[in-house]
Amino acid sequence: MQMADARMAIGIVEVDSIALGVKSADAMLKMAAVELLDAYATSPGKYLVVVGGDVASVSASVEAGVAEAQSSLLGQVLIAHLHEQVLPAMKGIPGTQELRAIGVVETATVASVIRAADAAVKTAMVDLLELRMARGLGGKGFVTFTGDVGSVQAGVEAAAAAATRDGALVATAIIPAPHGDLKRKLIPGTR
Repeated sequence: MQMADARMAIGIVEVDSIALGVKSADAMLKMAAVELLDAYATSPGKYLVVVGGDVASVSASVEAGVAEAQSSLLGQVLIAHLHEQVLPAMKGIPGTQELRAIGVVETATVASVIRAADAAVKTAMVDLLELRMARGLGGKGFVTFTGDVGSVQAGVEAAAAAATRDGALVATAIIPAPHGDLKRKLIPGTR
């Protein structure tokens, strides 16, 4: 099992106004030395800001974004010690080219899917395949990962528990022996 980077934290602010979301993003970046990992409008008319950096800077940045968002705030999250597989998965870079059993966890919010992905890889010997956040999903998110069946089961349970704590679990699936066509779709270039 790979360990978390003790220096890396991720912060997310989700706002129900695009204008106030952009304003929150600016406040977050001006507050502390953080990296803007992503900022974009999502359906229906929401705005999502994702920053990364050391725990103290990300914490200060998220607080600034929350203050700027005021009553338009939909959600916020700070995950300290983010697992090293989470950021590449957010960028669409799979943690492996080998596909075994597949776990899928779907959540109602972006914050929950990131917590779920982080919990899965911190708990079980799984590799993240994809972490999708809100774009084209109506504000929902999902994470897919692979490993042996027992590890995938443990990863799904951990991810589902994390999403359930947020009240955002939508559904889960475990596919013990995925069809070859599905494998090729989940990781282009695999056999």
